[in-house]
Amino acid sequence: MALLRDRLWGAGLGIGAALGWLNFRWLRRGLDALVLASTAQAEKEKPMVPIASYFGMLFRYGLIALAVYVIFEYLRVPLVSMVVGLCALGAATVVASVYEIFDPAD
Repeated sequence: MALLRDRLWGAGLGIGAALGWLNFRWLRRGLDALVLASTAQAEKEKPMVPIASYFGMLFRYGLIALAVYVIFEYLRVPLVSMVVGLCALGAATVVASVYEIFDPAD
């Protein structure tokens, strides 16, 4: 619907959704690495968190912020549409959860 009204608004929704999906993928990779590191150090008194985990977390948010800024400044895509697109993954998760509550797949 947004694509039919304003192409830039629709592009912003798509870009935001793609960045949200990419953020989720990077978050999952980072958490998988953290779980592997923690299980490997299960018997240590003071387990160490890999520095790459901290870097990955900061890099992930920094890269998304940089991408949103560049797209907003140079392509003139509305910022609000990209932010709404970033929230699309969370909204889809809530809708899928509510659907599963009302229509369980037993």
